[in-house]
Amino acid sequence: MDHHRNDSSRMKALLQSEDSKDDHERDREQSSTNGSSQATCSASSHSSLSPGLSRTRETEFGAWAEKVERQKEDVSSSSCSPLSALKKLPECQNSLGQLTFSMTHSVLIDVKIFNRGRSLSPQEGRDVWHSNFVKMPCSQLSLMTTKGAVFKTTNQKPRWDIIKKQLETLSKKSAATVKDVEDAILKYNPKYKGRWSFDALATFVERVHETENYFKPLFPKIAALAMDLPNSVKKAIPLLRRGQTASITLSQAQIACLLANAFFCTFPHRNTSDPKAEYHHYPSINFTSLFEKWSERKKEKLRAIMHYFHVMTDKEEKQDGLVTFERHVLRDADVPNWRSCKEKMSKLHVTSRGSIETEGTGMLQVDFAASRIGGGVLGSGLVQEEILFLMNPELIVARLFTEKLADNECLVITGSQQFSRYSGFGDTFEWAGPHKDNLPKDEWSRWQRQILAIDAVFFKDRRDQYNMLKVTRDLNKAYCGFKAHFPKEPDIATGKWGCGAFNGDPQLKAVIQLMVAAKVRRGLAFFTFHDEKLELELQQFYHLLVTEGTTVGKLYGLLEDFCAVQQASGGSCQVDLFDFIRNSLKPSRSNL
Repeated sequence: MDHHRNDSSRMKALLQSEDSKDDHERDREQSSTNGSSQATCSASSHSSLSPGLSRTRETEFGAWAEKVERQKEDVSSSSCSPLSALKKLPECQNSLGQLTFSMTHSVLIDVKIFNRGRSLSPQEGRDVWHSNFVKMPCSQLSLMTTKGAVFKTTNQKPRWDIIKKQLETLSKKSAATVKDVEDAILKYNPKYKGRWSFDALATFVERVHETENYFKPLFPKIAALAMDLPNSVKKAIPLLRRGQTASITLSQAQIACLLANAFFCTFPHRNTSDPKAEYHHYPSINFTSLFEKWSERKKEKLRAIMHYFHVMTDKEEKQDGLVTFERHVLRDADVPNWRSCKEKMSKLHVTSRGSIETEGTGMLQVDFAASRIGGGVLGSGLVQEEILFLMNPELIVARLFTEKLADNECLVITGSQQFSRYSGFGDTFEWAGPHKDNLPKDEWSRWQRQILAIDAVFFKDRRDQYNMLKVTRDLNKAYCGFKAHFPKEPDIATGKWGCGAFNGDPQLKAVIQLMVAAKVRRGLAFFTFHDEKLELELQQFYHLLVTEGTTVGKLYGLLEDFCAVQQASGGSCQVDLFDFIRNSLKPSRSNL
C-alpha cells in the first residue's frame, strides 16, 4: 500500500500541473463521496483525464491505474472472500419448530390453525386500553367529544364510530380526491383542522404522469382496508418497550391493515412529539408529515408507498406471509471483555459495487438506523434507513410499537417483503418500479430476509468519536445485533454504518464491525457504496490483520492507543486509523 500511495501522490501532482480546475472538481467530488456513508452514486476514483494531458503522461497514468487494479485483485484473492463464500438464510436450515406464542412472543394469528394448515386467521383477543399496549383506533375506550346539533350539548362517543363512517363513505366511491381524503381525516382529528396540510399529497396526485396515476381509484381501496381493522387485528398489540427482550409476529395482511390506518391517521395519542406526550419515546406512525410540505423527495416516497398499497389491495395478489419483530437487549452480564477477546478475523468480502439490500439479500442486512426506528421515512429523510423502509414498507409498522432504542438494544425484523426498486440517494433518489420477491420462505411462512436495526452515535464534532466510551458503546451495540441466536446464522451485510449524517469515521466503523463479526464468528460483506478508496484500503488492512493473526483484544488495545493520541493532540493528529494500526503492528515500516 505504501508504494501505491507514492505512485498516487506522484500522479496527483502530475495531473494538477495540467488542469488545476479539473482537479479541484475531482477533489470536491471525492470529498463528497468519502463523506457520505450511504451514497449510491459517486465519482470514480479513475476520473477521465484532462484533454491537455500528454500521451506519455496518459500512458503513465494508465500504468498506475492498472497497478492499483492488480493490487486490489492480489489483496482480494489472498485474504478477502468472494460473496458466494458467505452464508445466507436458506443455507442455515435451522429448525424453527411449530409457531408458538409465549410471555415474550406475541403472535397475532391463530397458531393452532396455522400449525395445522397454514391458514392465517387472526388470533381472538380482547380490547386492551393500557400503557403497555398499542392504543387502537377501533377500541371502544377511544372516545371523542361531539356537540349536539340542536341543544348544543356535548357527548362522548367511540371515535371508531366516526372513523368507520368516514372510511365507509370513501370506500364506496369509485374514485376519491385528495380533498375527500383530507375531509375524512379531519372529521375525526378536528383539532388539527388548519394545522395539518395535505399539499404534498395533492401536488403528488396532480403531477404524476397519467400512465401511473391510479391513485384516485386507490384511495377508496385503502379506506376499505383500514376499515377492516376490528376483523383483522383482534388481539392487543404489546409495545416493544425499552429494557425488555420481546417479539411480535403479524401477518402481512394485518400489517397492511395497520398501515392503511396510519395512512388515514386514525391512531389515537400519536399526533404530537411533545416531551410530555404519552408516546414521546416512540416514532410517529400517522402519515400526516408525509402528506405535507411538497418536495421531489416526497413525490418519490409517495410513489413507493402508493405502489405498496396498490399491491396489497389487489385481490389477485396474495401476500400470505408472516413478519416477526424482535427487540433484543444486551444484559450487562453478556457484555464481552473486549480487551481479552482472543478471536481472530472472520471472513470478509469488501466491494465498492452492489448494495446491502440487493447483493446482501439473505444475509443479516444492517439498517443504519435512528434510535427511533425508521428515522425520517415519513418526513423528508432519504438516507439508507429511509430508503430501506420505502422499498420494504412493512418495516414502517415497527414504528407503531417500538420504543426508542437504548444503547444496549437492537431490533431484528424477519420476513418483510421488498415491493419496489430504486436508484439514487437523497435528492437523487427515485422510485424505479415494482420488485418481485423470489426469496424462499421459512417454516413460519416468513420471507427469508432479515434486517437488523442498530443506531450509531451522532457526533456534532467528528473528533468526539475518538473516545473509548463511545467506541465501546458501538462495539456493544453491534454485538447485540450480530450475536447468534441459532446454531447456524447467516453472515452479515453492512457498510459505512453511521458515517453519513452521523459523522462517523468509516475506518473506525469498519474496525468496530470487523471486531464484532470476529467475536461472534460470522462473516462480513462490507459494501462501501462506490467508495473505491475505502474498498482498497480495507482490503489491504484486512490482509494485514489476517497475516499478523491479529486478535479482537489486540485491536481493542490499539483503539485505546489511537484514541489517546487523538485526545492528546486535541484531534489534530493527521494519521488515520488504518495507518496507525499498521505502524503499530509493523513498527519497522515507514510512517507512509
